Amino acid sequence: MVKKNLICAVLALLLLSSCGGTWIPISIDQTLGEQSKAEINSRADIFPILDEAEYPVPYQRLNLIRDKILSSGKITHQQDFNWEVKIIEDDSVLNAFCLPGGYIYVYTGLMKYLDSENALAGVLAHEIAHADKRHATKQLIKNLGISFVLQYVIGSNNSGLLNIGANLLSLSFSRADETEADMNSVTYLYQTDYDARGAAIFFEKIKKEQKEEGITEFLSTHPNPDNRIEEIQKKWKELGGNKGKIYKEEYQKMLEDLP
Repeated sequence: MVKKNLICAVLALLLLSSCGGTWIPISIDQTLGEQSKAEINSRADIFPILDEAEYPVPYQRLNLIRDKILSSGKITHQQDFNWEVKIIEDDSVLNAFCLPGGYIYVYTGLMKYLDSENALAGVLAHEIAHADKRHATKQLIKNLGISFVLQYVIGSNNSGLLNIGANLLSLSFSRADETEADMNSVTYLYQTDYDARGAAIFFEKIKKEQKEEGITEFLSTHPNPDNRIEEIQKKWKELGGNKGKIYKEEYQKMLEDLP
C-alpha cells in the first residue's frame, strides 16, 4: 500500500510539474528522510551517533526540547513527520540539521558550545522549521531536477543514493529560507516556556567569536548573523516581548553526561 501511494504521489507530481505547478507530495519528504537516515546510520565513521541507552540524560533533555516545540501548535507537519532526535559525537562541529521527514541530528560540539537550554531550543526550532517548511526538498528538486529526485525516491536510481545524501547535508539554504526558519523559530518557542530569542543568543555568541575555526566553517554555509539577531529581536517584540525561561543550570548539568 505504501509503495502504491508513493507511485500515485509521483505521478501526481509529474502531472503538476508538467503544468507548471509547484506542489510536492509529502511522501517525497518522508522517503528522502528515511533513505538519508539509513545512509547516515551506515556511516558510523563520519556520523558516530551516541547510543540513547548509554546516554539517556542528554537524549531525555533533547526529546523534551523537541516535544515542547512540537506542542507549540505551529508545526504544519507535526503528524506527518517522525521528528526523531539523534546526537552525533563530534566536538569540532558546531551544527545541527534536520532531514526531510523530521530526522533531527545535533552535534556534541554545538551542545557544548552553547550555555543555556533555550539557546539550543532556538537552534533546534530553526532546523525543525527548515523541515516543516520543506526547504531541503524544494532545494533538491531545484538543484538536481524533478526527474532525478523521483528516480531516487522510487528506487529506480539507487546509484544516486550517495549523491542525494551528500546534497542534503551540504545544502546552503537561500537567505529567504534562513529568514523564514529564524522567524518560525521565534514563533514556535513563543508558545512554550522558553525565552523565544534562543536563536539570537546563538548568533550573538557566533558574532563575538567569528575567528575560531569551527565558527568560520559554520559561517561559510550560513548567512552573517548581524541582521538575523535584529530580525529575531524584532519578531519577538511583535509577538509581545514576553521573557521566558533559559534553563541554564539544568542545561549545564545535562552537559556533564555527554562524553
